[in-house]
Amino acid sequence: MEESSLYYLEKNKPKEHPYKILFTGLDGAGKSSIILSLQREFSKIAIVEPTRGAQRRIFTLLGREISEWDLGGQKSYLISYLKSPGKYFDDTEIAIYVIDIMDTKRISESLSYLVDVIKKFEELKIHPPINIFLHKCDPVLFKRTQSIIEDQLNALEKQIKELANYDKIYFFRTSIYDPYSVMSAMSTILLELYPKSQLIRKTIEEFAKKLNCSGLIIIGQNSLILGSYFKDDHSKAYLKKIIGHFLILNDKFSEIKLEQQEDQIIVQKSHNYFLFKPIILNNDVVPHFMLILKEDNPFDLYFINKDLPAFINILRDILMKESI
Repeated sequence: MEESSLYYLEKNKPKEHPYKILFTGLDGAGKSSIILSLQREFSKIAIVEPTRGAQRRIFTLLGREISEWDLGGQKSYLISYLKSPGKYFDDTEIAIYVIDIMDTKRISESLSYLVDVIKKFEELKIHPPINIFLHKCDPVLFKRTQSIIEDQLNALEKQIKELANYDKIYFFRTSIYDPYSVMSAMSTILLELYPKSQLIRKTIEEFAKKLNCSGLIIIGQNSLILGSYFKDDHSKAYLKKIIGHFLILNDKFSEIKLEQQEDQIIVQKSHNYFLFKPIILNNDVVPHFMLILKEDNPFDLYFINKDLPAFINILRDILMKESI
């Protein structure tokens, strides 16, 4: 998204009006499961029922309200959305269209509906970015037949671009069995709403380098990544794989109200040391979380706490200026 359009949103949106994020696609594509995975409600995914009509939820990101619309994908609902586009599609700032890549028999149907949605956007004279989630790209599947799947997905992306003829289409490959893929995709999309997101990322990167970290991730209670730094691909792969587990572990500790002298978790795995702790970045009581990877020197993790207050104050200052 261009910077000028970001400032247009910033200047013209009333404070009381949340940003609207639209989830749509066919039934069974995985829209609700994606939302549940961000909420870390994995136990509910196996028993989730088809979404009935439009389900709305409002949450806060960096001090701003986001209105999330999850549109049920059963055929009767799809028809009703197209008949009343002003009711369901108008004011959409960001659209997320989910395609089940494993359900090959319905891909043509899914692409046809995507074109219908784009036509309704044009009728409403809105032009939101459309983020295509090529969903159910499960790690086990990729491990077995990566080259074949890659070729198929590349061909599908090309087909969608040609068919949609829409200049703001972006692609993400996601799976609830790879939580980071969903976290990263949603974070990339939502942080585009914030003009200072690059400054936030840069501040986090400079802090990580100052501490000589191999990797650092700051993530919200809603599983959205505020910023990250990785020294190399190995560190990135390592932290991507475990960040979800630390969040779930923290949730379990919170449920049983485990008392600790220090509200943080330190774990050693071979020569790698991990520090996971909550940090308060704004006026809300809900914390963000920081996960740090250090190699070979566990004592550095304890000294990180000494430098942390100054870093948090810098981020708070940025976020206070960012909020409306």
